[in-house]
Amino acid sequence: MPKIEVNEALFFHLVGQYFDNREDFEAALMCAKAELDEVSDSNLPIYERSLKIELNDTNRPDLWGTAGCARQLRVYLTATIPQYTFFSANQKSCSTSHTVTVEKTVQQVRPYLAGFIASGKTITDASLKDMIQTQEKLADNFGRKRRTVSMGLYRIAAIKWPIHYKAVDPDSVSFVPLQWETPLTLREILKQHPKGKEYAFIQEHESLHPLLIDSTGAVLSYPPIINSADLGAVQIGDSEIFIELTGTDIQAVTLSASIMACDLADQGFNIEPVLVKYEYDTPFGQQTVTPYYFQDPVFCSFSRIEKFLGEKISADDALYYLAKMGCRAEKATGSDISDYEEGLRLFPPEYRNDFLHAADVMEDLMIGRGLNTFKPARPRDFTVGRLNPLTVLSRSVKQILIGLGYQEMIYNYLGSKKDFVDNMENNSGTIIKIANPMSENYQYVRDSILASLLTSEAVSGHATYPHQIFEVGKIVRRAPTENYGSVTRHHVGFLIANKEVSFNIAAAHLQTLFYYLSREYIVAESIDTRFIQGRAANILFKNEIIGVFGEINPTVLEHWGITVPCIGVEIDLEAIL
Repeated sequence: MPKIEVNEALFFHLVGQYFDNREDFEAALMCAKAELDEVSDSNLPIYERSLKIELNDTNRPDLWGTAGCARQLRVYLTATIPQYTFFSANQKSCSTSHTVTVEKTVQQVRPYLAGFIASGKTITDASLKDMIQTQEKLADNFGRKRRTVSMGLYRIAAIKWPIHYKAVDPDSVSFVPLQWETPLTLREILKQHPKGKEYAFIQEHESLHPLLIDSTGAVLSYPPIINSADLGAVQIGDSEIFIELTGTDIQAVTLSASIMACDLADQGFNIEPVLVKYEYDTPFGQQTVTPYYFQDPVFCSFSRIEKFLGEKISADDALYYLAKMGCRAEKATGSDISDYEEGLRLFPPEYRNDFLHAADVMEDLMIGRGLNTFKPARPRDFTVGRLNPLTVLSRSVKQILIGLGYQEMIYNYLGSKKDFVDNMENNSGTIIKIANPMSENYQYVRDSILASLLTSEAVSGHATYPHQIFEVGKIVRRAPTENYGSVTRHHVGFLIANKEVSFNIAAAHLQTLFYYLSREYIVAESIDTRFIQGRAANILFKNEIIGVFGEINPTVLEHWGITVPCIGVEIDLEAIL
């Protein structure tokens, strides 16, 4: 869960009141689903003290900064919704001197940008630290390690407008990056600079890399890696800065810009929008003024509120409770399948985009009213718990395999293309790739347990043979006939590595397992490329293939760097219930 460290004096100044009682403060933090984690030395002056706050809602990136978390407390305590006029009043016009042109070259690399200008207040040590913290939290957590969102802060005084955002050959441009003294090309930054090494995985495989420059050609930054050492070095005492965000998800980029703009506005900065001109179409059009309000209203009927919360709540009370969460709403009529009924239409705050369903409206209403205001209710049904039949079967399988000398393993369900596809010669087409993985190491969902078992064997060559390991766990594979296009199954896989293993040993252990499970099975020839042809067989239960076993293909073993023969067995446990 995200954890933020805030300056105590700045935080309570933004909240609008100081909490002498820690219990009262912790109770107020519940409106943000937050907990007070740590308090610095109370003997220090308040302007030097800090608070560490743990946030338990990963869907609220607006809370991941001092101003955002303080805003939620302030609104909850006063029921006063903040007004950010720069979202509406300046949407139809924008100073042409503050324009960013997004060139077509970045469309396939990192296509979206948002930005704004903050001025009118001197940046202090506390405010600069908070900006950097919010920047890092949004980019690393919400922006998936800068893959979908990254942020840069720049000194306005040195920038010559308009700004251009384009893609270039990584060997054709060089500049001095932050925390460096000599110029480096973009490719050299990925290999030599600490930030370049950390985030190289985002850009290193691209032929063109994004670059932000002003009208003179001076480099602002190399998104999403590093700012330049001159234009991108915001300092204490600056009073006018340019904030830009780039990424691959236009809603995430725009929302992050809105969050940052609202945070700085709460701290007293004047926010001036920036005009972004695209040379191609985007979901928000070819010309956008950011910060930009794009959220759609959400309808929730009164009957649904009563059903979910167990109490009838009047419209006026509901509007008040939602206002305590910073949400503007109105009494309205909406459609629910074919019937029209009365309810609330909620307009999400500019800094939030987590209202996907009527249930989200009810959650905020419930928190705004206070969880302790709902009367506890005793359960009306009496049931006796028991183990799921699949759990009973899984435990039996584990006991049998441990009795045969196997050691149980537990693995992640996510892995890399190298492990789950390349090393396994996996051309089945059933494996599922994650669209926006946090890392290439967690890019695929496994469709077999054998790959996981081989990851252990690949690093166990120093251990005394034989090696006998197993796992009972889930796999996921494509299934076009299912609602979500995939199916999750409970499998068992076991593997033996030894110089003298053979197909007969695998068959003997399989027969022992089924004997003690009191199940009958037959075998048929298998053409599974993970195994040696002629030394592998499919397992059939009630005339359906439920698994496979045999001697692992030497090509597969070579991919893993395994030097001894291996046999493997994998069975769908749900199929033999």
